[in-house]
Amino acid sequence: MMGSTPIPKHHELKPYNLAVAGHDGTMCDSQGELFIKPCTDQELQFYKTANESHQAFADLMPVFMGELELNDSTSVRDLDEQLPAVSEILSKETKEEIIKFSKEQAAEAATQSPAPSTDRQWTEKAKSRKIETNKSVVLENSAYGYTRPNIMDAKLGKRLWADDAPKAKQERFDIITKETTNGSHGFRIAGMRVYKGSTNPDELDEQDYKVYDKHYGRLGVNADNVVEAMRKFIFNPQAGIDEELGKIIAGLFLNDLRRIEEVLASEESRMYSASLLFTFEGDGNALRAALDRTRADMSGEQYKKDDGPYTSGLSASRVDSGIEMDDEGQMVFPINAAIGQNMILANLAQAPGSQDIQLTADSDADSMSGSSNGDIPRIYSLKLIDFAHAEWTPGQGPDENALFGVRSLIKIFEQLADD
Repeated sequence: MMGSTPIPKHHELKPYNLAVAGHDGTMCDSQGELFIKPCTDQELQFYKTANESHQAFADLMPVFMGELELNDSTSVRDLDEQLPAVSEILSKETKEEIIKFSKEQAAEAATQSPAPSTDRQWTEKAKSRKIETNKSVVLENSAYGYTRPNIMDAKLGKRLWADDAPKAKQERFDIITKETTNGSHGFRIAGMRVYKGSTNPDELDEQDYKVYDKHYGRLGVNADNVVEAMRKFIFNPQAGIDEELGKIIAGLFLNDLRRIEEVLASEESRMYSASLLFTFEGDGNALRAALDRTRADMSGEQYKKDDGPYTSGLSASRVDSGIEMDDEGQMVFPINAAIGQNMILANLAQAPGSQDIQLTADSDADSMSGSSNGDIPRIYSLKLIDFAHAEWTPGQGPDENALFGVRSLIKIFEQLADD
């Protein structure tokens, strides 16, 4: 979906520090709402065509705000022309910061490998993960608006390389597939950040996160323990995410995964090394408060339906799935019918009015993915990301390579929601 969310005013850019996988050189504003990611022409075109011609697919992606192409002669006027929405919202000082920061990133990447690259070339670097490009895609940051976002990157596919990948990269990626859950499940955990994810303070960073880097998914997770690895991400009693809250989050992710399966099965595309980015509020107290706040807000006039899903105050950046209000004004969480009545939660401890929170199996209203609009708290988000090697393939059928991973995740989250 093309972005209509207002870009924050008067913010300086800074390196993005919440990434759990992917390339270096990404940026965000000081509030974290805007995400600027170096990209290839192919990825940029995939975002554009998704928003122009594949709206259901675009709804699975982060909100696309536009593109930036910067070189030595780029000016504030050029930026205004490339991102019309920015011209009246961002200050001149902030625009200059964007240009300066992006130029520095592009210049650094260029000095590391002077050879030009084509749109579909796989860049081989031994010491850097920066993409050789002066182009950036501007997205709404999926991690914005949380108190303590828990983030997991699940790399999709049994095959991780596109047809144009060098032979050496094909062989290297095939080894990764053979040795990880990419082979057995069609996905692997590429990285995680879990708030208070360990009882050992030595394992936590300065923000009290336990960070699982790429080696965790490659060396520590296998077909036998992958479900338990997912449990570490969802259920976290030391942060206040108990079994009840964890099952709610697992049920919401499950609902979105089913929607993603439906959309991918209806499209003809190919994605290699794309990911699903799972994000949810990792502080138990904040999560309970957000659930209750959402219930209270959605009982107000501004959340009444008008021939469509709820939109007021809730970000349109997410999959259409989540919660709605029943006839008695109670908040309803949709989950797949397979979860069963045992998923009904009578109440959430310590959450005022929590006796009104219910689960249901048949709803198609918007999710509780929250919003970058005002102070409405965010609860969770599931986004399809990383399209450097993605394309539309008319006549070739659905992307069964990516669907293999999505369907494996569905089975796992069915277990987590129904344990």
